[in-house]
Amino acid sequence: MISTMELQRAWRGPVLFSYGFRPFFLCGSILAALLVPLWVPWYFGLITVPSALPPVAWHAHELLFGYVPAIVAGFLLTAVPNWTGRLPVVGWPLVGLFGLWLTGRLAVAVSLLLDPLSVAIFSLLFPTALAGVIAREIVAGGNWRNLKVLGGIVMLTLAQALFHYEIWRHGHAVSGDRLAIGVTVMLIMIVGGRIVPSFTTNWLKRENPGRQPEPFGRFDVIAMATGGVALAAWAAAPLHAGLIAPAGLLLLAAGALQAVRLLRWAGDRTLAEPLVTVLHVAFAFVPVGYLLTGYGLLADSAAARSAGVHAWTAGAIGLMTLAVMTRASRGHSGRALTAPPSTILIYLAAFLAAVLRMAASFAPEHMTVLLAAAGGAWTLAFLGFAAGYGPMLVRARAGA
Repeated sequence: MISTMELQRAWRGPVLFSYGFRPFFLCGSILAALLVPLWVPWYFGLITVPSALPPVAWHAHELLFGYVPAIVAGFLLTAVPNWTGRLPVVGWPLVGLFGLWLTGRLAVAVSLLLDPLSVAIFSLLFPTALAGVIAREIVAGGNWRNLKVLGGIVMLTLAQALFHYEIWRHGHAVSGDRLAIGVTVMLIMIVGGRIVPSFTTNWLKRENPGRQPEPFGRFDVIAMATGGVALAAWAAAPLHAGLIAPAGLLLLAAGALQAVRLLRWAGDRTLAEPLVTVLHVAFAFVPVGYLLTGYGLLADSAAARSAGVHAWTAGAIGLMTLAVMTRASRGHSGRALTAPPSTILIYLAAFLAAVLRMAASFAPEHMTVLLAAAGGAWTLAFLGFAAGYGPMLVRARAGA
């Protein structure tokens, strides 16, 4: 039977398409780096873009339905073979998936030249194909426990379809963006809830024996269930005013449970290795987002609601994806699993971007300065990844 390494060596095309994480991590990071420097001048009328989406809607769409699916694809196409024991998707099938992702980005960018239905169809081709590939692998490998990850991809696809419908029908998103944020946060709780304690345990056993993360158990199930119900209520709240108070209470409860869950993973014992510590810091934005958003609903505080959403998006999504991308890129390219100073700077820039964006919600009098600083830090973080890790992603594994 052919091995993964033999399959990769058999591919005679660019190294970029020899493993799923390579094209999606590299081009996803470039897209993320463009999100702020493109939409800000567009928003202020300094440039024009042939997109039918308003600048803010484009910004949200490309983060939630462009960047996030790219990183999810890169992670899953690399991890699923380990979960199922099947060969990875490489070569021309990977080129095809990546081409569908690029097609979606192009369709949204020039959507003024297309009708709304065509834009939606082109945008949905990639997540639909990705769901099909992951479903095939899970079913063929009999790896049923990961069906919940497949469910996340399907829900993210449905959220994108809803987003396009709402833009066409109302001119702005109503619940599509909230649903996408909620699904992505759930994926972070599912996948992060697996890799954060796992990577922490592995490092502690080797470098700092002693207290270990608590194993997954009933408490985690309760925390996950509460978090999922809270996110569903929050996503539906714009359509049902009676859900606002219950959603707020559920969000506060979920935030407390996720905070306790994080404390059970012994992150305080990993400070000697930023490659591990950053996973805990990134996950911390999940409960912070729950608590701020819940408080914002109950206190009718737009500032707290905005800060909570950006704790999830700029914080949990931004920093957790960078943490996963740097670790996976180093491991699968044959580099040591440790964070050099350049990688630590990437983490610090992403963390600063999230904190500044949240602060901007509470300080409208300093909004312009804080938004500019947050955007600059965000761009620096993702350009830093593309510049520092891009060479690893386009070259063969070290020692291969």
